[in-house]
Amino acid sequence: MIKDLILKNRSYRRFYQDTNISLEELKELIDLARLSSSGTNKQSLKYILSNDYEKNEKVFKQLGWAGYLKDWKGPEEGERPSAYIIMLNDLSISRNYFWDHGIAAQSILLGATEKGLGGCMFGNVNKEKLAEELHIGDNYEIIMVIALGKTKENVVLEELPPSGDIKYWRDENSVHHVPKRALEDIILDI
Repeated sequence: MIKDLILKNRSYRRFYQDTNISLEELKELIDLARLSSSGTNKQSLKYILSNDYEKNEKVFKQLGWAGYLKDWKGPEEGERPSAYIIMLNDLSISRNYFWDHGIAAQSILLGATEKGLGGCMFGNVNKEKLAEELHIGDNYEIIMVIALGKTKENVVLEELPPSGDIKYWRDENSVHHVPKRALEDIILDI
């Protein structure tokens, strides 16, 4: 069921780095994004795939990992993603990608979840440096990076505490806790 996939589709930040994700598997995930809806059907999103160590390191260095975890600079060697998808907008097609990036990213991550993988979307990217490192031309705008791998992390959803604090956190066992608002708190009866 789709709800089961959604419940398993969390923002994972630690992986079994030595578990390879093939280019074919990455292409299967991109195909899910390709088949998803697109605003005005422009289909301006393009993708760069990475599953080799050297390219992955270039991507890894340009990402901001877990803003609420101030003392954590990201996963250690051995726990880093084994693949990345860099999502771009092709400016020669459109300067407005509407909501396509969210739809495409969700399709990719749900597909990854179905394959027993996990991922994390990154908007906190040094886009200028990443474009330079990967020789991305000016006709493309980096929208986000999706990190992928076999997850090594346990993520638990919890009710929002009485304080209303939405910040995720890790406990002494490195379990990642994510507070969620209650359903009745997000539906307005107007």
